[in-house]
Amino acid sequence: MSQTIIPSDQPVSAGVLPRRFFALVIDFFIIGVIGWVAAFFIVIFGFFTLGVGWLAFHIIPAIPFAYYTLLVGGSGGATPGQRAMGIAVRQEASLAQPTLPQAFVWSVLLWLSFAFACVPFLLTLLNPRHRAAHDILSGLVILRARQIPY
Repeated sequence: MSQTIIPSDQPVSAGVLPRRFFALVIDFFIIGVIGWVAAFFIVIFGFFTLGVGWLAFHIIPAIPFAYYTLLVGGSGGATPGQRAMGIAVRQEASLAQPTLPQAFVWSVLLWLSFAFACVPFLLTLLNPRHRAAHDILSGLVILRARQIPY
């Protein structure tokens, strides 16, 4: 995917790296709140079912995957943290919003990047568009939302 419709990389990718970091911090906070709320309701459900409902604790690790997949692959193309920071996730070739399968692959690769001690994130320092390994492998790019041509 070497050909894209982005005329110049500078305006759409300027300042994306710090925005991505702060968007990730905001999203981690939101995921944490969702996780705590889910855990609270699972505990209450577990008491009412005499312990059987506590098996629902197994869904908590899926919360970050569902969060990123549904929000990035949804109609907005960005998580609440990314929207707050003014960035959006788009397909590299057409700048269209990501599909759900692309968003799922992107979120799985994002969490694998954390599993590899964040080493794949170092690629953002070497790439002019500040794309990490999970962006490149999933065919997505993070751009400033106001600079997207359409």
